Amino acid sequence: MTARAVRFVAPGRVEVDHVDLPEPAEGELLVRAEFSGISAGTEMLAYRGELDSKLPRDEALGALGGTFAYPFTYGYSVVGRVERSQGAVPEGARVFAFHPHQDRFVVGESDVVRLGDEDARRATLLPLVETALQVALDAGSRLGETVAVLGLGCVGALTGAVLSRAGVQVIGSEPQPERRRAASSLGVDAVTPGQLQGRLDELTGGRGVAVVVEASGRPEVLASALPLLAHEGTVLVCSWYGTKPVRLPLGAEFHRRRLVIRSTQVSTIPSHLSARWDRDRRREAARALLRELPLDALATHEFPFHRAADAYAAVAGAAPDLIHAALRYEP
Repeated sequence: MTARAVRFVAPGRVEVDHVDLPEPAEGELLVRAEFSGISAGTEMLAYRGELDSKLPRDEALGALGGTFAYPFTYGYSVVGRVERSQGAVPEGARVFAFHPHQDRFVVGESDVVRLGDEDARRATLLPLVETALQVALDAGSRLGETVAVLGLGCVGALTGAVLSRAGVQVIGSEPQPERRRAASSLGVDAVTPGQLQGRLDELTGGRGVAVVVEASGRPEVLASALPLLAHEGTVLVCSWYGTKPVRLPLGAEFHRRRLVIRSTQVSTIPSHLSARWDRDRRREAARALLRELPLDALATHEFPFHRAADAYAAVAGAAPDLIHAALRYEP
């Protein structure tokens, strides 16, 4: 058998190419894709060539073995129907898989999430919802406090939505009005970057906030997060900057106010949460949020699979009305 897959062949260039497809073995599924989501974070770094070519793509996912040395396949959000089953998941079932963009693929049944009545397009947002949930867990219990989120793309807006549901007053900063409107529909008080400091001063009496979530993907924004913090405050960095350099003002104010810069990452469960949370619990919680949150405002663009190059160019070009793009596979 053969299938068609998106192949990253050079910085700023993808192609749809044929790949060999094995027959499904015992415990495996042949899945026909319906939609696959394009990440505006890690995937765009890969597309632009802003990742170390020797870096493993994802050591935790079998479908993403190897490195970011061209050519390679990538992607981690495919929703489709089981076309042939050699396991307990029945044929015709809709599943989610952490797999590169490909119209048909073979995957172990333990590596899929069986879906119910979730909409296939919306379900491509599952890994981003799970990332936002992990950011909120890393932020800790903040009931009644104010938290700032810098950057209201998918992950930023979703993080704000999850924190808001936990009783946090979320102020989100974003230059693009379309993204501010979408975040507002998720319960985020969305303002322009120029309005942010004044809004936070109003809410905190000038004390600053305990947590700032940096989700813009832009290295220069991280430096602007530090003055927003209260004494001993923390910036949670969920942006991955790739090979781009990051310049930070780590002088007297940073030291005297005991500020913290900490990464947040969805690939692991932090040790202080591991007694109560594991990946299965977190994924089920993310699935519940996928069903409950009003996500239509984020799922803005669809492109036919054969136009993958156009889809990546649109995401990389930061089209003003694009928040999340997905490839649509024809039956």
